[in-house]
Amino acid sequence: MGSGARVRNEHLQDGYDVRVEWGQEGAALLGLTCAVVVVVDVLSFCTAVDVALGRGATVLPLAGRDEQAAAARGAVLAGERDGPGWSLSPSSLLTLPAGTCLALPSPNGAALCVTAGRLGAHVLAGCLRNAAAVARTAQHLAAGGPIGVVPAGERWTLPGAPLRPALEDVVGAGAITAVLPGAFSPEAELAAQQFAAARRRGLRGVLAAGASGRELVTDGFGADIALAAECDTGDVAPRLREGLLAPAAAPA
Repeated sequence: MGSGARVRNEHLQDGYDVRVEWGQEGAALLGLTCAVVVVVDVLSFCTAVDVALGRGATVLPLAGRDEQAAAARGAVLAGERDGPGWSLSPSSLLTLPAGTCLALPSPNGAALCVTAGRLGAHVLAGCLRNAAAVARTAQHLAAGGPIGVVPAGERWTLPGAPLRPALEDVVGAGAITAVLPGAFSPEAELAAQQFAAARRRGLRGVLAAGASGRELVTDGFGADIALAAECDTGDVAPRLREGLLAPAAAPA
């Protein structure tokens, strides 16, 4: 949270094992109060991370395009989504060579990973594709402590770039919380219920019909929705360590 910001105790979701809060402020809050923070950005940062790690790569999350930061880590800086080569579009990463360190700018998922990573909690990047794997790893890392799940949301193109809660991110958050044990905050419980409802309707159709999905289809990235809607197709849990997202060790 910003310096001098005051957080009411009621907003901490204290007493619950599984907590859900939105966006940059939610990542900051849960990073201070939870043992593990799971960032969920389904369309598209966390899905892109899942695809990249599945190819044997690692990801350097960047809040914005930063050539110096990428060069300092020996990372290849991803290009614009509508350009050639690797980008935030998950489908562009299907041929990413193993061993690549990809610097991936994102004002939502990547920025939240960076924020939470500064606060002491274990940080994981979750989506529909890796929901069960991330949930198992989060439970292991938490060692009985609380787990916070943060749907990233999008940003309105308005002054101040206010948060736009995004359907796909609460569905992804719900897919992860649904696997976790323990006492759920009402926010976490309702996220799990929203995932269950979306799964009954068909995840691909729900993601495509939401505002973010319609935007991607209009811009020619419908293939990314198909990738993002594949639930539990991977067993890699991306964990942030020393600034890089890499596969977490499998829980014993």
